[in-house]
Amino acid sequence: MERLNVGIVTQVRVTSSRLPAKVLLTAGGQSFLEHHLDRLKQTGLPVVLATTTNYHDDVVLEVAKHAGVPVFRGSEDDVLSRFAGAAREHELDGLVRVTSDCPLIDPAIISAAVDRWRSEKDLDLYISNCLERTYPRGMDYEVFSAARLYDAESRATLRADREHVTPYLHRNRSGEIRLLNLPWTGGGAQYRLTLDTPDDWQLLEILFDEYGAARLNCAELVAILDTRPELVALNAHIEQKKLGE
Repeated sequence: MERLNVGIVTQVRVTSSRLPAKVLLTAGGQSFLEHHLDRLKQTGLPVVLATTTNYHDDVVLEVAKHAGVPVFRGSEDDVLSRFAGAAREHELDGLVRVTSDCPLIDPAIISAAVDRWRSEKDLDLYISNCLERTYPRGMDYEVFSAARLYDAESRATLRADREHVTPYLHRNRSGEIRLLNLPWTGGGAQYRLTLDTPDDWQLLEILFDEYGAARLNCAELVAILDTRPELVALNAHIEQKKLGE
């Protein structure tokens, strides 16, 4: 698999219900989307931003252009087809799926997952770190082949499968996927380093502005939260949205 073209595809739209245009909010001197893209580029892998054809999402184009990241525009609701379109346009053989509400995602964690996926030499392999939660929210990734993505695109009929991209894969609806979870032993699974609500924004703003979070990896961020329960309390009450919500 050494010659396969593996790229990161990150999804973004500004019409999120809980915190509209959340990725354009700022901390640490730039937008959360800029922080997110900076982290992804540190992997050295190609990065594609997959957004929608909705005119509201025109605003992310300039951010992507400034970051030197290409944009693919597709369906707002059928995100599975949007990812497949991005993979085709950029001739990807393998994909890392992430979401743009993770401004502190650790590039080293992504790189290690891609190395593992390549080493397995199995196009039916799906690797993730959130089949069982051992990382803080905000570090999530999924790695799978474009071939499996295209199979899901052609066969998935449930709305949730198409809206959330990968349930067809990680629930192994085809019966042909080999699932592998890569766990983390550093703790912090209860923490939220993602951006979904105003309370998440408050925590992230403090981490970026007061702790220099842009330069910190997952272990260093967890270490801060382990010793600052008052920061954890800012968003500990947030319930993660379920599939279909």
